[in-house]
Amino acid sequence: MSFWASIRVALRALRVNALRSALTMLGIIIGVGAVITMVAVGSGAQQKVSEQIRSLGANLIIALPGNITSGGVRMGLGSRVTITDEDAAAIQREIPSVQVAAATVRGGVQIVYGNQNWATAIQGVTPEFFEAREWDVDDGRLLTGEDVQSTARVVLLGQTVVRNLFGDESPLDRTIRIRDVPFTVIGVLGYKGQNTQGQDQDDIVVAPLSTARKRVLGFSAVRARSVGTILVKVQQASQMDEAMSDLRDLLRQRHRLQPNDDDDFSLRNLAEIMATREASSRILTLLLAAVASVSLVVGGIGIMNIMLVSVTERTREIGLRMAVGARARDIMAQFLIEAVTLSIIGGTIGIVAGVASSHAIAHFAGWPTLIRVEFVLLAFLFSGAVGVFFGFYPARKAARLDPIEALRFE
Repeated sequence: MSFWASIRVALRALRVNALRSALTMLGIIIGVGAVITMVAVGSGAQQKVSEQIRSLGANLIIALPGNITSGGVRMGLGSRVTITDEDAAAIQREIPSVQVAAATVRGGVQIVYGNQNWATAIQGVTPEFFEAREWDVDDGRLLTGEDVQSTARVVLLGQTVVRNLFGDESPLDRTIRIRDVPFTVIGVLGYKGQNTQGQDQDDIVVAPLSTARKRVLGFSAVRARSVGTILVKVQQASQMDEAMSDLRDLLRQRHRLQPNDDDDFSLRNLAEIMATREASSRILTLLLAAVASVSLVVGGIGIMNIMLVSVTERTREIGLRMAVGARARDIMAQFLIEAVTLSIIGGTIGIVAGVASSHAIAHFAGWPTLIRVEFVLLAFLFSGAVGVFFGFYPARKAARLDPIEALRFE
């Protein structure tokens, strides 16, 4: 019997028991759909984490004030003023692998425009901040070095602030008041979204570093040069470890720390944080896919069960075909084709169901999903492999029937 003739016979047998065939495929449909949905959910979460971390800036190292120990008690990060804008200038000047180093300060403020007001955060920065954070404006202009040197009363607004203070009105060249100090709006920052802690990065007012320190946050003479963070952007990702080492050595030298002294600052490598979180998300995705794959195995067992029943029901038919010249491999091919056909049709329907459920989750639950083509193809091929694997034993059993005994079967 030819291959195509075997396919026609197999399809005819499946049509005769259409309801049973449909119920048999249900396990494969659920399995493939579950794999695609779970991988889409896991991949969407992984992509969301990556976007949030990258929104902070690529190849970024953050230098924070260190701790102070008093009477054997460690006070924690930020309990001592230890980094300054002069440190930032030295980092950019003396470390070859550093692209820019931006000093920043931050504090909470209430801003007022007309009869509207909004509680937000103000961040004092230098022009290097925008390059370090890879943050541009949607409208207006960025801060300049002249703005910082002249302690200019100008600000850029995040989109959350614009939406709550101005609505649909353009904020450019408008005057807002921060702690009774008037500021002119010179730009609207581009959208950034939430960071990895769930904080809205667009709920911010950005001002020149000197202006924020002197006119808004009220830094004392002792803290006149201090900053809250230094954002260090490294030129290449491959230079991150080297830059971390050079940065630590430079700050220890500038702060006159002895070899046995603890660092009075803290360094955070965002590239390492991103790699760790992406690895965790990847493991979660694979775990979800593995759990969902159990449904495929269950579906395969269902196929084996039904095929064994089919072999028993068609024992006389098998004996008759063998008696008129069908070979064992023809019988085996027919039952294998039936099993694989059930798996492939179920896999195809499962793909449609998985894609639809992924979109439904994204739409109704608001959960980010990402359908990955390679996993769709893998789930489809695996469903075909399940048909071959679980259909082989029933097909082999049918092929090894004795024709005489098969014809006598009641």
